[in-house]
Amino acid sequence: MCSSDLYLPAEVAGFLALAAAQPTAERRARAAGLVCLGAGAGLIRGDLRDVRGSDVARRSGGVVVTVRGARARAVPVLARYHGPLLAAACFAGDGLVCGGADPGRRNLTNRLVASLDGGGGLPRLGTSRLRAAWLADCGRLLGLATFMDAAGISCSQR
Repeated sequence: MCSSDLYLPAEVAGFLALAAAQPTAERRARAAGLVCLGAGAGLIRGDLRDVRGSDVARRSGGVVVTVRGARARAVPVLARYHGPLLAAACFAGDGLVCGGADPGRRNLTNRLVASLDGGGGLPRLGTSRLRAAWLADCGRLLGLATFMDAAGISCSQR
């Protein structure tokens, strides 16, 4: 995975700082929820659409997001995102973390992305790049690079 395909930890921290600087509590919670669900749990597009505050829970010393829909699953959240995601989930309650009332709506992230776009010299926010950052963080935590080297695997696409 190329570094241009994902956000660096400092960039994700910058997006969280921009989320914290939003003018209303609702926008702060929704923007932080979007960043944390992407970079902290690897959720994208359709997954983000259905996440309610009640789907985010403390479990076994960590935080888990229950993803609904066709690819239903429980996803553990990376530790550094626990606090802001729990706060966003608490704010949302039984409502949708990223906002709105209809999970079937299109262009879910457009307004949230626009509110975080262009600040502090950061690149444009994209859910696919947030997921790529999550994948890279998980790979590092699991020691995936070491495992692949030991197994003689040079390309993860095979």
